[in-house]
Order: sequence, then C-alpha cells, then structure tokens
Amino acid sequence: MEFVHESPPTRVVLRPGSSVTAVPDEAERLGLRRLLVICGARGADTARAVAAALGATSAGLHAEARMHVPVEVADRAVQVARAAGADGCVAVGGGSAIGLGKAIALRTGLPLIAVPTTYAGSEMTPVWGLTEHGAKRTGRDPSVLPRSVVYDPELTLTLPVALSVTSGINAVAHAAEALYAPDASPLLALTAEEGVRAMAGALPDVAADPADLDARGRALYGAWLCGTALGAGTMGLHHKLCHVLGGTFGLPHAETHTVVLPYALAYNASAAPAALTALGRALSTDDAPNALWELSGRLGAPRSLAELGLEESDLDVAADAATGQAYPNPREVTAEGVRAVLRAAYEGGRPRATY
Repeated sequence: MEFVHESPPTRVVLRPGSSVTAVPDEAERLGLRRLLVICGARGADTARAVAAALGATSAGLHAEARMHVPVEVADRAVQVARAAGADGCVAVGGGSAIGLGKAIALRTGLPLIAVPTTYAGSEMTPVWGLTEHGAKRTGRDPSVLPRSVVYDPELTLTLPVALSVTSGINAVAHAAEALYAPDASPLLALTAEEGVRAMAGALPDVAADPADLDARGRALYGAWLCGTALGAGTMGLHHKLCHVLGGTFGLPHAETHTVVLPYALAYNASAAPAALTALGRALSTDDAPNALWELSGRLGAPRSLAELGLEESDLDVAADAATGQAYPNPREVTAEGVRAVLRAAYEGGRPRATY
C-alpha cells in the first residue's frame, strides 16, 4: 500500500444557531477586526443577520455573488474589500457566495470564514473557479480554503426541497470522484463513503419534512465529508463536464451535477470497480449509477440536460470543450465517449453499463 495524505487546517463548527454565535467567536479566534460579509441576492437576509452579529467588526455587506463567479464580479468584490479596509471575509450562502469569497482570498490573501446555507461542500476545498468569455477555469490554492467553516442547520430550514436535493447530490458527486482520484488515500476513501451514506440517508428525510432539523444537520455533516473528500483528491470527467456546461452554457450548478453524475459514473464504472463498490455500500445497492438516477427522480430532481435548457446542437460543442485538455480519469476520455455521455445526460434515460 502506498499513498500520500494531507489534512488541511480548517476548523469546523456544526450546531443549530451557530451562524450568529460562532461566527463572531471564530473571527475573534483568528484575530480579525474588519470583516466584509459576502452573499448573493437570495441570501441577503441571512447575511445581514451575520453582519449584525459581528457588530463593530463588520466592514459591510457585499451582496453581488453570482453563479460560476464571473471574473468581473470577482474584480468588483476585490475592489470593495480593499476599499473597506477588510482584514477578512465571511461568505454566507451557497457555492456562489463561497466561490466569490474564495476569489477574494485568492487575489488578496484575506482569510475566509464560510457559513454554508446549501449542501454543496465547496467550503471544504482549496478549489477556486472563475468564468470569463464563456469558459470556466478552476485551480487549487491553499489560500482560498476557509480558515473556519460554520455549519448552522437552522440556516437550511428555508432551503427549498428541490435545491436541497440537487445541492446534496452535487456533494455526492464530489465524494464519488474522490473515490477514484489518482491521489486517493484510505482515509479519503472512508471519508467519501461515509459522506455519501450520510447525504443519501438525509435527503429523503429532508424532502419528506423540510423542517426536520436533525435531517438538515445530517445533510450538512454529509456535505462536510463529501467536500473534504473532494478537497483532498483530483477531479475527473464528471467535474470537467459540469464546469463546461456551467461556464460555457450557463446551466445551473447543482442541477447540472445532479443530471450528469449517473452517466459519468456509468462511463467510469468498468475502470473503477473499487470506487463503484464503495458507492454501492454507501447507497445499499449493487448499481450506484442507477441508484442515484432513481434517487433524483424519486425526490423530484431534474434528470436531463434538456430540462435544464441545453440545446441538442450544444452537445458537440460541449464534448469538444471537455476533451480539449488532458485531466486524470480512471477510464480514457475520448471524444466519442464524452459525446455518448452527454447524449445520454441530455435525454435523461436510465444510465447504461457502458458508453
């Protein structure tokens, strides 16, 4: 057995009500005195409550986060942070807000505190992304990893069921790719498997009773583990496809991950049997791609790229973009194979064993 494992220095707090109690404590622990609060339009009320809890240490609220972090939005946020004299940022919201916080950290070196309100798990990764001229580029940098992450299940009580489901399956996608990453380790595999088990168990309970605080907390626990797994591993075909579909065609992030995941897993299944076995254990199935496809349908999530607004004429463009650069994946990535995966995801039928 050979592996390398590195644990990032992120502090995690998970408890109900922690967004207005733990955030000031975390800021004090980090020695921060002027924190710019970052959010999107949808999360502005929650972000205002966090800013109010910070009191005199709040340097203001910047509510301009947008999906896929357009570079012009990042430029504006960096200007605002510098003008406010901020010595740190608090990102409150989903992947868009946390992504913008990471963009600020990347450019300025300011420490970041994340307060997630969805289940995507990006707060646990050193991965950043920016979209410019219709293309999304990503990278890894330890400076963008939040110093503290505050998980408050109460903040997710108003997260609509539809977004709860797609956000959660987005997190499952992170863990799934971590299981067959070339830099996987035994601890990473255990983390990913437990993350999938927790999330897949929590989502039906969240859908059945959106006010179930215990289920919401279990989903955040799953998001933490799935995001941690992604943060320690290298992304493959699934994430590449989703970055192309989001950055080039503007498809919604979580929904795109939800649609693509079963087909990307089916494509890689023959080349990653141990990963698929681990996923199967977590999902209590011997067919993980179909189990995830069925879970999405049962919980009312979209199951085709056509539903998300992709045009059939876009498939070849997306396939060319997804095969334009080499990246690690357990099965060889070919133009023909990627087109088959995209075609299947566009149509939304039951995933097949091979493409």
